[in-house]
Amino acid sequence: MVRVSRGALVEYGLSIPPLALVFDFNPRTLSRTRTLTLRSPGTPGLRGAYDFALPTETPRVAQGVSVEPESFTLEILLDATDRMHEGDSVAATLGIQPELDTLRSLVEPKSQGPAGLQLLASLGLGSERAFQREQFASVLLFVWGGQVLPVFLTSVRVEETDFLPSLVAYRATASLTLQVIEGNNPFYLREKARQLVGAAVNTGRLSVDMLKGVL
Repeated sequence: MVRVSRGALVEYGLSIPPLALVFDFNPRTLSRTRTLTLRSPGTPGLRGAYDFALPTETPRVAQGVSVEPESFTLEILLDATDRMHEGDSVAATLGIQPELDTLRSLVEPKSQGPAGLQLLASLGLGSERAFQREQFASVLLFVWGGQVLPVFLTSVRVEETDFLPSLVAYRATASLTLQVIEGNNPFYLREKARQLVGAAVNTGRLSVDMLKGVL
């Protein structure tokens, strides 16, 4: 039997309570988006900026381009049915409410407590409005196969579809949008190194295929 790795979202920090969501069922699809914004050649200072003849001129060409951070969108299934059938008392009573509470807590503003502990701002340690000076969003680790990416959870949409007699949901679909935190952090640097290795492997394979075609 092949063991399937499960995706997860884990809060990076000392938090109370510790927050982690492991996917019972990995999403069937995962969408990656990265956009480049080109300023109009008519913008002051960009006259002729997109003209080039040699590779050495490409840095000047790119001066009119800004690159947005990579983002992911995925849809996960939260389902307590199997656990309920296995006699799990928590699932039988609370369904997927613990998972939904975890998702809500992942996007709720945090406050810095004693000894660096992160606490939910709504507990009264911060101001009334979300994300004031002393409040911040959670830095999360998106674990997906061999990739561990630092991300912000920028959007959560939950559709609850099945309920216990107590009206507690036991099945729901959650649509998540994640934005990669790019910069000088160990997780992102490790991912960039892995990406370079993968690109080198692909280049080597293409070179071999081209050589076989010539021969």
